[in-house]
Amino acid sequence: MDLIQILDLPLSKACGFDMPGKLAYVISLIIMIIQYGVPLLLIIFGMLDLGKAVIASKEDEIKKGQQMFIKRLIAAIIVFFVIAVVKLVVGLAADEEDKTGITNCIDEVVHYYSRHN
Repeated sequence: MDLIQILDLPLSKACGFDMPGKLAYVISLIIMIIQYGVPLLLIIFGMLDLGKAVIASKEDEIKKGQQMFIKRLIAAIIVFFVIAVVKLVVGLAADEEDKTGITNCIDEVVHYYSRHN
């Protein structure tokens, strides 16, 4: 999607007012980056910690590295699934008949990137 297409995104009318498509697009893109980028970075940093511990060849360092990797892995899973569950709940709560409700507004903004890409 090039810059011209991003600037010409349609208005989002689900909020009861005309929200600029660019704003909804950016918010949706940020949410998507957080959902996929943060867990990926946590896993990469956990692997680096574990790799440094293995290279150090000390038993204590390896155990600390394993513990840190497990903590970061759990944090990555939590970040990914919390956002996914929130998206699911908002999507299910959005009422098809009431186009201007708050849940429809949130649903439209959260899913704007995937619907207009």
